[in-house]
Amino acid sequence: MKPFSQIEYVRPDLEGMLAQLDELTARAAAAASGEELLAVCTEYDKLNKQFMTDSSLCYVRYSINTQDEFYAKENDYYDESSPRFNDKSLVFARAVLANPHKQALADRWGQIYLDKLELGVRCAVPEILPLMQQENALVSQYQKLYASAMVEFDGQTMPLPKLGPYKQSTDRAVRKAALEAEGKFFDEHQAEFDELYTKLIENRNAQARAMGYENYVPLSYLRMQRLGYGRKEVETYREQVVRDVVPLIARMKARQAARCGLTDPKLYDAALYFADGNPTPTGTPEEILASGRKMYRELSPETAEFIDFMMDNELLDVLSRPGKAPGGYCTALPDLNAPFIFSNFNGTSGDVDVLTHEAGHAFQAYRAFLQDLPGELQSPGMESCEIHSMSMEFLTTPWHHLFFGEQTDKYALYHAEDALSFLPYGCMVDEFQHIVYSKPELTPEQRNEEWLKLEKKYRPWNDMEGIPFYGRGAGWQRQLHIYQYPFYYIDYCLAQTVALQFFAAFLKDPKDAWQRYLALVDKAGSCTYADLVKSAGLVVPFTDGSLAPVAKTVSDWIDAHQL
Repeated sequence: MKPFSQIEYVRPDLEGMLAQLDELTARAAAAASGEELLAVCTEYDKLNKQFMTDSSLCYVRYSINTQDEFYAKENDYYDESSPRFNDKSLVFARAVLANPHKQALADRWGQIYLDKLELGVRCAVPEILPLMQQENALVSQYQKLYASAMVEFDGQTMPLPKLGPYKQSTDRAVRKAALEAEGKFFDEHQAEFDELYTKLIENRNAQARAMGYENYVPLSYLRMQRLGYGRKEVETYREQVVRDVVPLIARMKARQAARCGLTDPKLYDAALYFADGNPTPTGTPEEILASGRKMYRELSPETAEFIDFMMDNELLDVLSRPGKAPGGYCTALPDLNAPFIFSNFNGTSGDVDVLTHEAGHAFQAYRAFLQDLPGELQSPGMESCEIHSMSMEFLTTPWHHLFFGEQTDKYALYHAEDALSFLPYGCMVDEFQHIVYSKPELTPEQRNEEWLKLEKKYRPWNDMEGIPFYGRGAGWQRQLHIYQYPFYYIDYCLAQTVALQFFAAFLKDPKDAWQRYLALVDKAGSCTYADLVKSAGLVVPFTDGSLAPVAKTVSDWIDAHQL
């Protein structure tokens, strides 16, 4: 393929595509044999991948520079056109599911193919198309507002991601000032952030009610493609985190504060793990990327092929710049059989996490492309996709010295503590969303009060004194998933629980852990979350009491590797 910078973007002929979808729908309804239905579905898959490639290419270039007027307008175009294309796709899926020969699809691709189609058709109806377009526009407004943030700090004007190193400074005053600078932006735009979220809650609940649901919560589970579990299982998981994980982390956080010489730790101290500073990667961004290539070339033949493909074709954009969207992601360009990694390097260990976490996503996508699977089976649900990324963070341990040198042991401890302590935060984000969509009457101030209650439940060690933005309970507004990807966040927790098990397996036998991981990756979207976890010989964390042994194993390792 051409390097990414040379790939030409052309806006798709939407009306022509919609006409093709209508034709394919008619043919699916009339297909007189399983073979004929398979052929129609294959044609649909090709068309769908074309639209996804065009929209992903636009989104990447827009998020690289949200100030680019051309791609900003193109992004607006997809906010309008994507729901129309998706709506027609659901009509096609309904025709497929109504065909008496649909079993041929299950015989070819597995029952999960039909199960995913069933989930899809329960996610939307034509009547909510305007609401979905409005939702897209609101999300884009949030992203643009967030990306516009420029703060004056340390004699410089910088985007928010650049504050990362200052939040981890060994100088307490600098840490506090960095958190204040970040919070000041959100405080100055408080009304805008509050209004956007109010509108998003109203919009998503209206979509759900139009489809016969009480509110957006049950609809969200369908849209997240959660097969084999529901709200009850997630609640059981969250309860285990509160009971079996929070006490371990409270002890760990107390030790962290003592390690840093703090007797009255505040929120602005939370990001500092060591008195002499957190582990930071050595070298320039270019050198970090070069070390990443060496790591994957040595890890396995499969990862060697993957990383050369990614880097030779410019499929990573990782430097933070003004106007660049916040956060990081991996997306796919299906027609090119290519993943793409987007991030914002900021000089912290998070830069290395990009080369393990996002590359884990990209590696799975790359392997799936080699199998030539239909779009529905290219990847599993998001709670399973995050297994690929979070586990890769641990399975690359033998090469972390390339990035951290003498600080490698420090990074290993930091990474394990950070991974375990994420679980309560992820659960907090999830429970918050269950509350606000179930109680849409809450005012912005009441939403913040609910967040503060959850802070006490899940992170009682946090003292937010001195930071108005966090102290008023608005800290959730910097978590872009809450606005952009509703109910996504618990997926990170479910995946992290599996990744921690892969970490334990790695400690016993690195080669065996890698082979089990590779086998899981290569199942792509052919299995449910539970089946994927079981296939790797690991524990599904929905059974009460299943999380405690995992947490204890990791906590014991942390205890034994204090520096």
